[in-house]
Amino acid sequence: MELQAKQPTVEARHETWPPRSVRKPVCATLLLSSADRPWSGLSADLCTARKGEIPWRTPQSDIRICVAVRSAKTIVTRKAPGIESQLVAEQGTVWLSPPGMQEGSIDFAQNIPELLHIHLPLSHFSSSEFDNDTGNCAIDALGYEEAYEDPLLAEIGYAVASELKAETSAGGLLVESLASSLAARLLQKRTSAPRTQLLPCRTHQGLDQRRLSRVLDYIDTNLEGDLSLECMAMIACLSKYHFARAFRQAVGDSPHRYVSARRLERAKALLIRSDRPLVDIALSLNFSSQANFTRAFKQATGHAPGRYRQAAGYVHPSPL
Repeated sequence: MELQAKQPTVEARHETWPPRSVRKPVCATLLLSSADRPWSGLSADLCTARKGEIPWRTPQSDIRICVAVRSAKTIVTRKAPGIESQLVAEQGTVWLSPPGMQEGSIDFAQNIPELLHIHLPLSHFSSSEFDNDTGNCAIDALGYEEAYEDPLLAEIGYAVASELKAETSAGGLLVESLASSLAARLLQKRTSAPRTQLLPCRTHQGLDQRRLSRVLDYIDTNLEGDLSLECMAMIACLSKYHFARAFRQAVGDSPHRYVSARRLERAKALLIRSDRPLVDIALSLNFSSQANFTRAFKQATGHAPGRYRQAAGYVHPSPL
């Protein structure tokens, strides 16, 4: 079971939705945001969208993907210069806004209790990640009026929302992997290029034992610090997309689940073999507070850290 962690700080800031510049009454309530987390692959906001109209825009550098995480059927009307579209949103409905949409609005006929906004940087579609100009074709093909049912995109959205609600100690790795999968899926949905061009470039086949050992050494060395899927992929000489799949094939688990399990074992070892304060252990393993660490450790093991330490027989050395 995964250790659940904190809400750290974001590498790339994004404007939360609804925009802070919008004056009341605002027809949306921000529930959770990745703005205080060190996510590098994408950023996200989970909101309650309330009945009514609100301004809508998309940064020049991002594609916005909206996923109705929890919703009954309701009509959503979106407007932009020269465009007006309506869609029936329910749980799992996905719609997109291309980069650079500066003047628009969105009108909800009824409340949507949980609406996820994902901001996916255009860097995921660079020529270094995909063959030829396939990524640019996908960006050009995106339409403001598009909305559709896509179970895979919806599942990616649910996973991002779940990480927002209950952060795991390896959540940053999960989000990086989801961002790569999201970009690949958009290519599959929005371009007519051959399937061999729709996946990130592959520099090597598979993950041999030598490169796997280097990756595992990197993970063990950095358990008490920041771990990056991008760094792991660079060590393995693979794209992030192919590394995640090659790692699962070689180890039997995804990178973020493997790291979460290793951090749990490290937490146990630190509790048994040292007298470090619980707050120090919590912070070293990427938790924002002792309370968050205690909650996650108990969920994973069935015991609070202090009780686990006592049960393991650790005796605090007496002062001389």
